[in-house]
Amino acid sequence: MAFTRVNGIVLHHQVLGQTGGPTLVFINSLGSDFRLWQEVVPAFTDRFRVVLYDKRGHGLSDAPPAPYTIDDHTDDLVALLDRLDVERAAFVGLSVGGMIAQRLAVRSPERTQALTLCCTAAKIGTPELWAERIAAVERGGIEPITDNILQRWFTPLFRETRSDDVAGWRNMLVRTPAHGYAGTCAAIRDADLRPDAGRIEVPTLCVAGDQDGSTPADVVKGTADLIPGARFALIDGAGHIPCIEKPAVLSNLINRHLQEAGLV
Repeated sequence: MAFTRVNGIVLHHQVLGQTGGPTLVFINSLGSDFRLWQEVVPAFTDRFRVVLYDKRGHGLSDAPPAPYTIDDHTDDLVALLDRLDVERAAFVGLSVGGMIAQRLAVRSPERTQALTLCCTAAKIGTPELWAERIAAVERGGIEPITDNILQRWFTPLFRETRSDDVAGWRNMLVRTPAHGYAGTCAAIRDADLRPDAGRIEVPTLCVAGDQDGSTPADVVKGTADLIPGARFALIDGAGHIPCIEKPAVLSNLINRHLQEAGLV
């Protein structure tokens, strides 16, 4: 693990795998840190230089005053890649991480080799939904809305049979700085990437969980339809965080996509 100052804030990150291999960057969801990928990353460290990081307002990275924008998050990622001497990479983005990946592919196509957009969309939710979420967090912190979030994150079966795991991931969520969480809610609220989706030219795979309560499969499929040549895959028995519920299935989908993109 390492810490690097970019754009006036400190980002927590980790680099694993093969120094001389192609780079694969994982971008986290709202309310999470890069431990989210712990069961997916081992499938790629034998061939890739894997980059993990906590976006601003999350994990061990700085949480500057809210609100944030998707461009703020994208600027941070570009600056981190510069510090790590990464000229080109493939990106795997979950939820808001997928929005950051989409924005990067439009802004810096020369740096983008492939996208896996997981449980995300070019437009997520409504301004009213996010305004309500922000107000709730500003009023009482993350704790009061946690149970509702976990119902969207995980399927009923996972919550029933792996209650200790759910408790641990709940701890991660509630320990996210409230203003960092709210700041990124504002970034999602204000982001509409649909007008630029047609400009994404790299091989793109859009993945949905069949029981995702945050970005339902039809929403993810709608974004795939906007991106030229994008493919869509559905994971059975998964909610919003398939890297936790179905890591082997997600790893196989990513691996196959990277193979077809010529990166493996």
